[in-house]
Parts: sequence; structure tokens; C-alpha cells
Amino acid sequence: MDRLGLLESFVIALDEGSLNRAAQRRGISQPAMSLQIKQLEALLGHQLLLRTSSGVKPTRPGQLVYAQAQGLLSGYDLMCAELSSLDARVEGTFRVSTSTFFGRIVLGPVLLDINQAYPDLDIVMKLEDRLVDVVRENIDLAIRSGTLGETDGAARKITEMENVLFAAPGYLDQQGRPEVPEDLKRLKFIQHHEDQTGGYFPLTRDGVEYQAPVRVGFTADDPDLIVRAVTNETGYARAPRLFLEEALANGTFEQVLPDYQIPGKPIFAVYPSRHSFDRRHEVIITGLLQRLKDLNAASEHQACPTCAILA
Repeated sequence: MDRLGLLESFVIALDEGSLNRAAQRRGISQPAMSLQIKQLEALLGHQLLLRTSSGVKPTRPGQLVYAQAQGLLSGYDLMCAELSSLDARVEGTFRVSTSTFFGRIVLGPVLLDINQAYPDLDIVMKLEDRLVDVVRENIDLAIRSGTLGETDGAARKITEMENVLFAAPGYLDQQGRPEVPEDLKRLKFIQHHEDQTGGYFPLTRDGVEYQAPVRVGFTADDPDLIVRAVTNETGYARAPRLFLEEALANGTFEQVLPDYQIPGKPIFAVYPSRHSFDRRHEVIITGLLQRLKDLNAASEHQACPTCAILA
């Protein structure tokens, strides 16, 4: 198999956290996926993955390879888009899918600006809180956060948002503020239906990982409902810091275990095939990344304008 293909399999394995799920995405068997990882390890002369009971994790060399591989794969996609742009304009009907919450706050404004800049481009935006199949449902680009689900399309991680645990101060007054991860078992976790925890999630402090117990008390598929549940002192939840800055600053919410870090929320771009990636994909993904950068910069200097919805 070509080296780029081996790197893509490695990246998918870490994005999925499982060789079995990665094999399903690649349309191959798990032994074949394991063989590709071994071939890459032999090629580079380092062990790249650690197999654990909860899935696969990168070794230190694996972290380096993962970071570089993402750049290489992104560069390949960009090269294909630039080649496509030599003989194609940004025009035609282009169908984009994302979640309702992410679409309203982040992606929607990007697409409106792009629509203004490229009048010959007809963008059809679909806001759905489910994992669409880009191939079967004729979607040109899906932007997904948190999880990919099953799809026959190509996918790559384009960025990651910092996550935090948060709760209403009144709830923590009643239940007591956790000081160590083990204390979370006293609290009820409000869970998004896509983010199944399996009874725990990892927290990191000073380079040491801890497995924090999770006691799920409420599950919903609507982010607004989850925020309302936290506001009503039903329990605590996790969400990107970007969307919580104002609520954390004004005391509406309080960060839980602020000295610990939790895994970030990955953002994926999904499209029907690697060969389908063109200039239109590039324009939208570039615009999305710039908007996230601008929102992060704004939240560092002033109250985040997107957080009013959470107040």
C-alpha cells in the first residue's frame, strides 16, 4: 500500500480510537487494518500505537506522526482542490450538512459570507442533529463535531475545540465541589446522546491521566436542552469553552475541576470521496477555520458574542 494510504489509516485509527471502527471506515477487515499499522511502524522504525482495553492510543512517536500526517493529508486535499480550481470555478449547487447548534452559531455565518463572495455558488444548508451518510444522501460536505459515525465517505479531522466541564454554582453548592476526578461520582452527568462515555472519561493534569467515574443522570440530543438542564441544577455537562466564555465569566456557570483537562471536541470534514474534494470544499473549510480562530480570539479579549444563547 502507498505511504499516504498507510498514514491515512493510522490517522483514522486514532480519530476513531479503535482499529475495528477504523477498519469499517476503510472498508477492510480488522486484521488488514492491523497489518497496515504494522507496515507503517516497520517503515518508520517506531511503535506508533498502544493497544488498551478502551481502544488505541498514540505513543510519543505516534503523536508526532499523527500531527505530521494530518498536515500531509490536508496538503494532498489542498493540492487536489487547487488542481481542480485550474479548470473549475466556485459555482453550482453545493449541499452542506451539520448539526443545528453548530450550524446556527459557527458554520451558518461562514456560508452566508461565502454565498456573497461567490454569487454563482448555490449553497444548500441542511441542519440535522443526526449523522448523515454523505454518499447515500447526496451531501457534498458534512461538518461533524465529536464523532463521525458510520459513513462511506472520506473524512479528515480539521481542528479541535477545547472542552470543559461546567455546572450551575447552586448545584455545586448542594452537592459539593469536586476536588479530584473520583469526586465526580457524586454528581450527575448530563450527556449528549452521541457522546457515550462508557462509565468514565479521561482527565489529565500535569501529564498524568486519570479515569474519572461518570454517573449519567440525563441524556438528550439537543444542546439547548442540555444547557437548560445544567441551568436548572440537574447536573453537570461538558461543552466547548468557546461557547461558554460569557456564562463562565458572569457566574451563570462554573467550571468543574478547572485544574484538569478533558479531551477536546474534534471537528471533522466529511465528503463522498477523496477525489470529490474540490475548490468549493477548500473555500468552506478555510472559512470555517478562520471563523473559529476569530471567535477564539474574541473570547480571549471580551465576552464571546455567541454565548448569549447559553445565558
